[in-house]
Amino acid sequence: MLHPLAQELNESLKGTAAEALFSDVGRRIYFPKGIIAQGGEAKKFATVANGTIGTTVINGTPAILPSVQKCAPDMTSRELVAYAPTAGLPEIREAWKEKQIKKNPSLKNKTTSLPAVVPGLTAGLSYIMDLFVDAEKPMLAPDPSWDNYVLIAEARRGAEFHQFPMFRNGSFNIAGLEEAVKKEAAACGSVRLILNFPQNPSGYSPTSAEVKELCRILKETAETGAKILVISDDAYFGLNYEDDIEKESLFAHICDLHENVLAVKADGPTKEDFAWGFRCGFLTFGCKGWTEEQYDALVKKLMGIIRSSVSCAATPSQSMLLKSFKDPANDEEKLQLRKVLEGRYKAVRTFVNTHKNTALEALPFNSGYFMSFRTIGIDAEELRVKLLNEKGVGTISINSETLRVAFSSIDEDKIETVYSLIYQTAEELKRG
Repeated sequence: MLHPLAQELNESLKGTAAEALFSDVGRRIYFPKGIIAQGGEAKKFATVANGTIGTTVINGTPAILPSVQKCAPDMTSRELVAYAPTAGLPEIREAWKEKQIKKNPSLKNKTTSLPAVVPGLTAGLSYIMDLFVDAEKPMLAPDPSWDNYVLIAEARRGAEFHQFPMFRNGSFNIAGLEEAVKKEAAACGSVRLILNFPQNPSGYSPTSAEVKELCRILKETAETGAKILVISDDAYFGLNYEDDIEKESLFAHICDLHENVLAVKADGPTKEDFAWGFRCGFLTFGCKGWTEEQYDALVKKLMGIIRSSVSCAATPSQSMLLKSFKDPANDEEKLQLRKVLEGRYKAVRTFVNTHKNTALEALPFNSGYFMSFRTIGIDAEELRVKLLNEKGVGTISINSETLRVAFSSIDEDKIETVYSLIYQTAEELKRG
């Protein structure tokens, strides 16, 4: 039996792609009119006293230990230790939406939800799969892909994890994606697709021409009546190093593509603002023809997921980031760090373009933090262990034939040495 509040939200989303795509949890979840909702009302209207939230308040201000306060003397106790609303501080949600539009100008005249704050992008992706993935609703992703996708989809949600080869003949495998999407649609009547650009582990971002093809595939499939969820994992958004890369997020192109395509943008300051440990991310929804009421209903379901797991994201991260966004030096500071990453990328690009190896083939890469090798005649895990134990070089084996190298964490003057060791060790392993 569904809770009346879940029924109410489901009714608001009746006939939409979201209704058809919901998992078992997605149908059941709701945001309770309990402590958080009642506390929000009291915050607005309790003029004499507010006895709703379990915090220690002295003279109207949250209490804070001096030993904590002195770590951030320029911030108030409210900015540091008070609870944030379930969907995040309103100011940072508005600020992030402005940033999304600035970085994706085509969003300016499109209607999307207000970004909701989640405690990191991993949590955000997990919440989306809670809403839309279960044992009867498989997840589709490229191969290779980040190992957390399969962990969330299979181990947490009990779903089948389907993949298509990401590359063919040295470029993005548009034909493979089209075949996989249409196969999912025919088998299930729906598609749940996650795409990550710049990609982890390959470090690839599509060209403008490839994005047009992606949109064509999704629109043609949606026109058959299939309902499609597309998660744009934009963790590394904007870290592009080649001129032909599409400048805007895939989300900007598909958030109003078709009534049967529900787009989700998972992004945040983790990599864009070099704040990895802040664990602050955002989820934004977009679908053609949706009303504010429908977006509000879906965000409330997301809030139910947040409330039932972590309650809310951390306040200090949101407060610090908001202050950083307002700092006039913010954009220039980020530009300087991006130049550091681009310098490392170019050093890696020069190396792989000028060196041959019989045991390694570089997968296409043009952006982000990583690049990966396809191993030829050797096992990637054996190579990883040999590199670590014998050469002192740390890498990641994604699977038996994919070795990932995070050039983001290697100083530019060490690139030549590190990659020479990788190539040398791969050849040694192949010779046996």
